Amino acid sequence: MKTKPIYKIVDGKGRILIPKEMREAARIGFGDIVRLSIQQGIVTAKKVELIEVGDQSPEAVEAFVHAAIREMPEETQIAIAARLLELVEQRKGQRHE
Repeated sequence: MKTKPIYKIVDGKGRILIPKEMREAARIGFGDIVRLSIQQGIVTAKKVELIEVGDQSPEAVEAFVHAAIREMPEETQIAIAARLLELVEQRKGQRHE
């Protein structure tokens, strides 16, 4: 997609909005995993289906979980959500002891 440059302002949290036309051209949709990289001062964003082996950063793990959950049956999603809620409640109880 070769078009004229688009300028965006970075918000207070360091975010920018990728215009809809660019997201559509790159086939980036809600919940997709995007790998950000920087080389010689140029930031790139690329849609990926898999996360690189060995990357266990919190961001990579979160992206992997989001991608995995999208493919699961609804019953499995509900079971996982229920277990996560149990874990959160357990942690809350431990903090108040």
